Order: sequence, then structure tokens, then C-alpha cells
Amino acid sequence: MPPFLGRVPQGLERSHVSLLGLIALGLLFEQYDLSIINSAIKHIADDLGMAVEDIGYYTGAVRLGGLLTFLLVPFADRVGRRRMFLLALVGMSVLTLATAFVLTPVQYVVVQIAARAFLFTASVLGVVILVEEFPAVHRGWGLGMLVAVSAFGYGIGTGLFAAVDALPFGWRALYAMGVGPLLLLPLFRRRLAETARFRRQSEEGEVSAGWLTPIVKLARTHPTRAAAMGTAGFLGAVGTIGVFQYLSPYVQTVHGWAPWQFSAMVIGGGFLGILGNVVAGRLSDRIGRRRVGFVAFVLYPAAAYAIYHGAGHTLVLAWIALTFFGTAGDVVMRALSSEVFPTSHRSTAMGFMILLQSLGWSVGLVLVSTGAGAGLEVASMVSGMSLAMSLGAFAFLFVPESGRRELEEVAREVPRS
Repeated sequence: MPPFLGRVPQGLERSHVSLLGLIALGLLFEQYDLSIINSAIKHIADDLGMAVEDIGYYTGAVRLGGLLTFLLVPFADRVGRRRMFLLALVGMSVLTLATAFVLTPVQYVVVQIAARAFLFTASVLGVVILVEEFPAVHRGWGLGMLVAVSAFGYGIGTGLFAAVDALPFGWRALYAMGVGPLLLLPLFRRRLAETARFRRQSEEGEVSAGWLTPIVKLARTHPTRAAAMGTAGFLGAVGTIGVFQYLSPYVQTVHGWAPWQFSAMVIGGGFLGILGNVVAGRLSDRIGRRRVGFVAFVLYPAAAYAIYHGAGHTLVLAWIALTFFGTAGDVVMRALSSEVFPTSHRSTAMGFMILLQSLGWSVGLVLVSTGAGAGLEVASMVSGMSLAMSLGAFAFLFVPESGRRELEEVAREVPRS
């Protein structure tokens, strides 16, 4: 673990730390892929002939890949977390590589939609595996560290973008490097085991018999919790997507930054910002997930306003704050989306949150593009839309607290507001 992220908690077994590192390695490539579209969208659009006013529509369509994730993750509640996680790694690797060879905007959108389905499936199942295997008192730290370490993939992608004009084939080379998980597949197959909770459920004959069964269980047994986490995911996505998607073009056009300057800000400030993952994880183990998530969601819009309306010399500080609150809120949302549901449909529940989150991303980008087409200022739109994040904070009040508690106990509890 990177030393600046803090020490491993006492009492945590080596096997837990090893599992954390393995999952983080897989999700590092997920974050790498996600970084490319945010950093290189201007280069992609210029090469493929996307009109500037249509970028939001194209990128919004790409985010719909999360809808397909909801079709994949229920299988993890039927055939196991391990199998589906490995399948997701293969799918996202092959499709990321395939993106390097697209020739038209439509081809780019179609391939990236499919890639997103597997990327988000890997993300969902990585969290589920960690939640089911880690001891209750350290789950928050584990999730925070998982997101923090995997975020280095985002930094790697952004760092490579700094040299995009020098790379052979430009932005296409960035996608070609996404073949990594496929090359590492033997390592994952050898070291990743099925979770003990799923094995126990399988041995007791409680595994879902069909693909639809986990979805039906989710709707019947925990509709309020599913609706609450879906709302948090949707509003959080609407509030954050425009801020991140338009930041690279914004600083390059408004502030006259070169690609390497944007990369330096994202990487340098991001190293401090991702501490929000670890802080949120540790703090949520101490004072509760709901409190930490609520505060992070409420404070995020202030950072968004600062980065789009502040002076050039304050951008780095605003970026650190934006990353800190954004990642802190994301850690809590992932934790609650997995911890407050039973093993029988835990993956499906997280998939439902991703489904609503993906809709939120698409809606947010379409709103920005529509406003830009009507002559509205992008900076004002994305900072104003970030207020949706604050509204999403109230969704945390409709699920039970899960910090430092066994998953089975949380699943049985009647939620309190």
C-alpha cells in the first residue's frame, strides 16, 4: 500500500490485504479506461469528426453502458462473484482494445457502451467481494483503500494523456494499452477465490435458480433501500458528470492550458484528493457511513463552483477539494449499496444503483449539451447542476447504518430515517 495513504489497521490478516491488492489491480484498469474519455475527448472528437455541441450526446450515450451492467450482475448472485469478475475483466480488456480501432463516432459509442457494461460489472463485483470477505470493523477502510489504490489507474491514464500528441496513433494508443487485464488473467484465475458467504449460501441451496430471481427479491424485500441508493446514485451522477467531463476542454480553452498542465493538476492534486477515500473509509467505520456520505455530498457543489468560477491559480486547490469530497461520497455510496442487502441479491442491488447512476450520467450530459446548444454558459450549467449532489445526500437517511456491523444483522434490520 502507498505509505502516504496510511497504515494497515491492526488485526487485519495478510489474506485480506492480499485480496484488497488483487481487486485493486483489476479495478486500476477500470479507472484507467474511464480516465481516457474525460482527458482525451477533445482529441477523440477532432479525429472522429464529432461536432463540439454534440460531444455531450455522444459521451452521454456511452454512459448508458451501465444499463447493460444491470443485465450482467444478477448472474453473480447465481453463478458466483469470482466467475463474473473474471468475465468482466476479459470483456473490458477486449473492448477497450477494440476502441483503438474505431473509425466513426457511432462505432466509438457502440464499442464503449459494451466496454462500460463490463467495466462497471467489474467495479460492482470488486466491491461485493471485498465487503463479503473483510471483517466488519475494517470494511470501511478496505473500501476506501480499494477506491484510492485503483484510482492510480485514473492517474496513469491522465499521465499518459500528457504525451498524447507524441504517442504513435495518438489517443488510440491510450485505448490499446487497456489490454492489460487480459494479459494478467492467469494471475487473477490463480489467486482469486469465491467468497465464503456465497459458497456457504450455495452449499445451503439458497442460490438463485434464475437470472430474474435476484431482481424479484430486491423489489420485494428491500424496495425502500433500493430506491434510496438508486436516488443517491442518480442525483450524484447528474451533479458530478458535467464537472468532470468538461473540465479538460474548459481549462484548455478558457485558461489556455496545454494537455500536460491538465494532467499535472489531475495527478498532482489527485494524490491529495484521493485521501478522501481513505479518510471517508476510516471515518465511516468510526462515526457511521450515513454521516460521512451526507457531509461529502453536501459540500461537493462548493468545490465544483470554485473550480469553474475561480481564478486560474486556485484551480489546483479547488481540484483537490473536488476530488476529496467526490471520492469520499463515492466510497460511502458503494459501501451502503452493498452492505445493506442480503447475500442472495447483493450484487443485483449494486447493479441497480449503477443502472440509476448511468441514467444520471447520461441525463446530466444531455442537459449540458442542450443548454450549450441554446447558448448557455457551460461553466454555469455544470456548477449549478452539481447542486443535485446535495439533494442526493438525503437519500442516505433512508437506509440503515452499516458501519462496524455484520452484513447479516444489517440485512435483517428495519431501516430508520
